[in-house]
Amino acid sequence: MKLECATCPVRERAACAALSEEERAELARLGNSRSYERGETVFAAGDDLDACATLTHGLLKISHLDADGNERILSLVHPAGFVGEMFSPVANHDVVALAESKLCVFSRSEYEAAIDRFPALAKALLRRSAEDLFDARAQIALDAKQSAQAKVAHFLLAMAKAASDSPCHAAEEFELPLTRGEAGQLLGLTIETVSRQLGKLEKQGVIERTGARGIRIRDAARLEALGAG
Repeated sequence: MKLECATCPVRERAACAALSEEERAELARLGNSRSYERGETVFAAGDDLDACATLTHGLLKISHLDADGNERILSLVHPAGFVGEMFSPVANHDVVALAESKLCVFSRSEYEAAIDRFPALAKALLRRSAEDLFDARAQIALDAKQSAQAKVAHFLLAMAKAASDSPCHAAEEFELPLTRGEAGQLLGLTIETVSRQLGKLEKQGVIERTGARGIRIRDAARLEALGAG
């Protein structure tokens, strides 16, 4: 399916937002839109990867299997995020849809050529790579935290920011896109611990759970403080 940039929900947040309308139209002609159901693999570890993509809707996980065959979720990709190894022919991790997702997919070679033609796109991707590195370091720091409550609070803050259309303000109410088991994999906690910490935060009046996965943040300042713990 051809790309429809005019109605793209992340047109002001994705790397291509740095382009002029003419440049964006030229880039759009190189790609196509693909949809994935929850659980479908977008890119598989070990595959020859001749594609890259921008997520426009949904949620992706980047994961790998350890020596014992256990999955470890390394990071999440939210709308406007970029996936695909631009300068390597082999993917090292699995990229899997955690929800119904839609991506703008490009040939890696054609996208690299577009980067050469459009310096603004190269700068935007470099800036996004720096942000991803910062997030990865934050995840490492989170893994080192001893407090399960700090991990869960930090996770909820990240989900609230991802659910917001504003770059300045987190969403006050949102649906958790991950199951508690998936959240546990990401945080290095058991399902029972995740559930217990969510219940504790609710009893403290920091959050309110609405429905199966709904979260309403009642005390954002307190959640920030706990997440920094």
